[in-house]
Amino acid sequence: MKILEKITLIIYSNIMLILSIILCLLVFGWLDIGLVGDLVKNAIQGEVTGNIILGLSVIFILLSIKCIFFDSTSKEQIKERQGVLLENESGKLMISKETIENLVNSVVQDFESAQEVVTRVELDRENNVKVYANLVVSSNAVIKELSANLQERIKDKIKKATDLEVKEVNITVKKVAPKQTEDA
Repeated sequence: MKILEKITLIIYSNIMLILSIILCLLVFGWLDIGLVGDLVKNAIQGEVTGNIILGLSVIFILLSIKCIFFDSTSKEQIKERQGVLLENESGKLMISKETIENLVNSVVQDFESAQEVVTRVELDRENNVKVYANLVVSSNAVIKELSANLQERIKDKIKKATDLEVKEVNITVKKVAPKQTEDA
């Protein structure tokens, strides 16, 4: 959240708190409605206070419209969701999540006992990678060995290709494919 939106939220919260307290005091009869009415009337009719209230009202209306209708997500946050932005003295490089997913898929395809894969990649603010791979494996697969080999090879492949640190490679075997019989 941007600083302007935080300040607006704090001011709105305080105004709502004060109005709620005043309304409760009015309902319980602990505050005279005539007194509140006179205070509001004098504040609005006063030249200086009336102009201040009008100016603040316009500002709050504009801030409300901005907060309701316009997304506060910055371009950098959008890019961060799409991939990793690397910079050096020569320029910038954007490595998309799709690219990392394709790297994972290419590693999985090198294993005969892994038949299908669905990959999802998550990136944190420090550009650390978490990989989630859902596999269909053949019936002759040794799942524990396959998983360990895949995790190691995926980490190595991503590190070598992108120079990104892989925090986790999470593998889920969602199905073991039935044996295929050969028709003679």
